[in-house]
Amino acid sequence: MSRRGGGNHPDNRRNQPPHSQQPSVNAAGSGRGGGRGSRGGRTTAPPPSYASAPVTPAPFVAAPVVRPSVVAPVANPSVTAPVASSSSAQNLPSPATVSTETLTSDLKQKATLQSAPSSQKAVRFPNRPDYGRLGRKIQVRANHFQLQVADKDIHHYDVSISPEIISKKVCRDIINLLVKMYLESQLDNRIPAYDGRKSLFTAGALPFNSKVFVVNLTDENRGSSSEADRKKREREFKLDCPYETIQALDIALRATPSEKYIVAGRSFFSPSLGQPGPLGGGIEYYRGFYQSIRPTQMGLSLNIDVSSRAFYEPILVTEFVKKHFNLNFTRPLSDQDRVKIKKALRGVKVKLSHSGKIRSCKVTGISREPLRDLTFMLEDNASRKKVIDYFHEKYNIVLKHPLLPALQAGPDSRPTYFPMEVFFFLCQIEPGQRYSKRLNEEQVTALLRATCQRPDERREDIKHIVKQHHFNTDKVAEEFGINVREELALVDARVLPPPTLKYHGSGSESKIDPRMGQWNMINKRMVDAGKVQFWTCVCFSRMDPTRFCAELVKMCRSRGMTFNPDPLVPIFPGNPNQIERELVELNKKCKATLDGTKQEGRLQLLIIILPDFKGKSYDKIKRVCETELGIISQCCQPKQAAKMNKQYLENLSLKINVKSGGRNTVLNDAFEKRIPLVTDMPTIIFGADVTHPQPGEDSTPSIAAVVASMDWPWVTRYRGIVSAQIHREEIIQDLFKTTVHPQKGVQPAGMIRELILAFHKSTGLKPGRIIFYRDGVSEGQFSQVLLYEMDAIRKACSSIQDGYLPKVTFVVVQKRHHTRLFPVNNNETDRSGNIMPGTVVDTSICHPREFDFYLNSHAGIQGTSRPTHYHVLYDENRFSADQLQSFTNNLCYTYARCTRSVSIVPPAYYAHLLAFRARSYFSEVENSDSGSASGIRSTTNFVATLPSILDNVKNVMFYC
Repeated sequence: MSRRGGGNHPDNRRNQPPHSQQPSVNAAGSGRGGGRGSRGGRTTAPPPSYASAPVTPAPFVAAPVVRPSVVAPVANPSVTAPVASSSSAQNLPSPATVSTETLTSDLKQKATLQSAPSSQKAVRFPNRPDYGRLGRKIQVRANHFQLQVADKDIHHYDVSISPEIISKKVCRDIINLLVKMYLESQLDNRIPAYDGRKSLFTAGALPFNSKVFVVNLTDENRGSSSEADRKKREREFKLDCPYETIQALDIALRATPSEKYIVAGRSFFSPSLGQPGPLGGGIEYYRGFYQSIRPTQMGLSLNIDVSSRAFYEPILVTEFVKKHFNLNFTRPLSDQDRVKIKKALRGVKVKLSHSGKIRSCKVTGISREPLRDLTFMLEDNASRKKVIDYFHEKYNIVLKHPLLPALQAGPDSRPTYFPMEVFFFLCQIEPGQRYSKRLNEEQVTALLRATCQRPDERREDIKHIVKQHHFNTDKVAEEFGINVREELALVDARVLPPPTLKYHGSGSESKIDPRMGQWNMINKRMVDAGKVQFWTCVCFSRMDPTRFCAELVKMCRSRGMTFNPDPLVPIFPGNPNQIERELVELNKKCKATLDGTKQEGRLQLLIIILPDFKGKSYDKIKRVCETELGIISQCCQPKQAAKMNKQYLENLSLKINVKSGGRNTVLNDAFEKRIPLVTDMPTIIFGADVTHPQPGEDSTPSIAAVVASMDWPWVTRYRGIVSAQIHREEIIQDLFKTTVHPQKGVQPAGMIRELILAFHKSTGLKPGRIIFYRDGVSEGQFSQVLLYEMDAIRKACSSIQDGYLPKVTFVVVQKRHHTRLFPVNNNETDRSGNIMPGTVVDTSICHPREFDFYLNSHAGIQGTSRPTHYHVLYDENRFSADQLQSFTNNLCYTYARCTRSVSIVPPAYYAHLLAFRARSYFSEVENSDSGSASGIRSTTNFVATLPSILDNVKNVMFYC
């Protein structure tokens, strides 16, 4: 155990990228890892301030990721943190008494993103320009609880355990045993806070310079012992920014729950926190809570939220296999079933009991052969014995399921086999194991139904969690002088007015002011209606689609579309087991019909009634239509199509219109060019997102998607591009790239360049301003994503024309956070009891200095609404708070697929849809049993080729 050094002793572990698997702590962060909702390290050198040195639009030439080998010290150490970190340091005011200005005074400087080498860049995000004033003032409650911290000297120690232990639980057990043994004799009665890895914090120095502790930890399952050596080198340590103080306090408050409950990220779960419930397939859910300390304008706050997660049911392995796969054990398993079982059980801990003996082990696989044929090598390495004979001779057990494969423990080189029996040999899944694989549709529905809570229920549960866990009397919290207020924070908020929407003047109503985040299209016609001349329908269901198609065409025409009432070829039924062949044949028929009638054009729309059974038919249809045939399709669920509900038909007409190149509605202010910093000059709005494979799936790439508006000043029509990249890489790699042409040499390319050129082709104008909404970035990745992607945007622009540097505003969009807002007055809610659409918060619970806000732009339907968190990382356009908040809220009313405002700004929403559409092109491979079909990579650095979307499809919003 060694005391950590200060500014003169740089800790290179801070500079690990957020996706690094290094177990070391990011000392400038509020915890390990950079998951959503956590605040990663932001160690900054003292650059010029934002006010005195505005960012200039110089092109970027630096490397994408900052990985300095030396961390620069903070310029003003006298106010770097609310607590001191060495026994000789002066006492500083606690967070309970320090002002926001004092708490963040060392963060009041900003690095300019110029052309300095990346190793010298220090990213400083923009200051909040002002506070918003637009809208009606209200108050809401937030699930943040203010912290008060006593004046303590906090010391940070490195912990080294030998031999190395991977399990956080075992590491905590070792430290707990050490504390129990040496609290009075060696630790001076100081109760430490330990994070389960490398960092240990104490409220005061430990009374020694160097010491080695040896503890014996008993393995309850095997009765063996584990020896731990903790080597200590004393170094003076000083905290160099407030976030390390937050890390220490966060670990202190998590110490006791980490001992009592199952830890999953920043959440805790246990059957004692709520009755578990079944999800089907041998999976159940546990209830729990999320906990994190965050710096806010009101000081440090503790963010508490209810949480739920899937776990394996503690049942017999045979019962799990039956439930999970619905298999019959009276016949040998097929190779396909065997691979599925292997995937489902790999890594699962099981408890074995036979002849009065109990042991635990982890499943590493299953045997290729059934038990009746399975043999193993004897110790003489010369002969083999059948497993069933071994159990009969050694334990006098006659196995009842010889057709089942055996479970394997240990490596393939030296496997240990044991049967999945239910008679003489009990093999049971150990309780409390997280299920990290993909939940199927029924399980997701069951989880949502079981955990969906109205706002008042959720608020009361959160209050109960805070009272139940007695943070103020917790022994570790007391040691660190932490006091938690038990009332939800009362926060000032505003309700922004909804925008006026513009429809076509030929309808009886050409404008409308939405109420409570929704409106209808009665007496309205689409502002820019599309045209569908050539269409047809294929039905993979047993229903007759004739009347449905007629009603759908009628609805489209009533909304202003020019829609030929007669299909190009007769509507016909298709074989659901031969989807690809049917689509190819249909395309040939349509081409033949057009050639025979000497009509120019192609099939513009294919209406598809999906099969009655569930499966991957939708993914296959979209892949074939969009990447092979160049057909725009509209899929319909047979149950919904049979009902012919008017609202359903209207929603379909909205999708069909944008897929045929039309616009449903536009903002009236856009139509009249009255949107500040948007309609005064050609402005392009980008949305970007990256989707990653499901946990446990390492055979497919991550998918990046970028969309951009093509119709300034209306900003409602978006073109999209997708790209596959390295597995779980969050930074978008193909925003700008170069290719080598055999004749032309090195050529610039990339997603940004292609979309800006498409904007110019569509509008005849070159964008003078860029607004970039980036979804899916955790706070720990802010710096890396900003540096790399802003660099790519600059390079893409300058590759189009020398000196072309449009001003950029870069905004991160976050939905995966745990802040919830609750109404104070029951008269200020929507129908669901949630806060009203348009509610915005930029005070109290927001960042002390940076430009961020929470916006609830939608009306709740069920459960508790989740506001979207917008965080500005770069802003050359100098938006005021009101301008950006109002524009973002207004954009949420332009989502093409419904007549409701949505919870996330549409360009980011479209990028999300597009990325998942591209993911569906891989779905058959991703869900294959072998995991290696179609040449998909065997290593995580291989990038599979994404099928190209055909040009006529890319020209419209096909992903809606």
